[in-house]
Amino acid sequence: MTRIIAGEARGRRLKVPRGDRVRPTTDRVRESIFAALGSLGDLAGAVVLDAFAGSGALGLEALSRGAAHATFVERHRATAAVLRGNIADLDFGDRCRVVNGDVLGWLGSAEESFDVAFCDPPYDFPDHGWERLLGRLDAGILVAESGRAVPAHPDWIVISERRRGSTVVQMARRRVAGDAEAPAGAPRSN
Repeated sequence: MTRIIAGEARGRRLKVPRGDRVRPTTDRVRESIFAALGSLGDLAGAVVLDAFAGSGALGLEALSRGAAHATFVERHRATAAVLRGNIADLDFGDRCRVVNGDVLGWLGSAEESFDVAFCDPPYDFPDHGWERLLGRLDAGILVAESGRAVPAHPDWIVISERRRGSTVVQMARRRVAGDAEAPAGAPRSN
């Protein structure tokens, strides 16, 4: 069972699409992600992206905790229909936008920026996909969830990396002018 953990929709259940196409983020991993985000600042008023949205659990959790708006990008039509149902069930429709399409294609033409971007692609998402994604993404904070560490990218500084079972969660912030270049092979925080 996937549910909203905290905030205005706390305890509400989310529908999850059937089959192996969607791998919902567990409650424990989401709790960890949002605790880490909380240490960086409040989500109140934030604009978030839930890329590879699936059931929308990450973006909906952010909305429940005070984010102002969430854009969800989901490629599969049937999965996007379940996501729209979750949004309607939580009465978050006025704070959401669902894009039914490919994340990389959409980011290539989108002119939007986000405070926080949740990126939880399929575990077999290739390294070159991450390179393209991170190069196109305009966000202040990235939360990347994968089966392995996300390849380093010159536009992003990893600020934390945690393993939860078979899941690796990395948080990164966009590099800004004045940031020192990380030396090759620099250790990442655990």
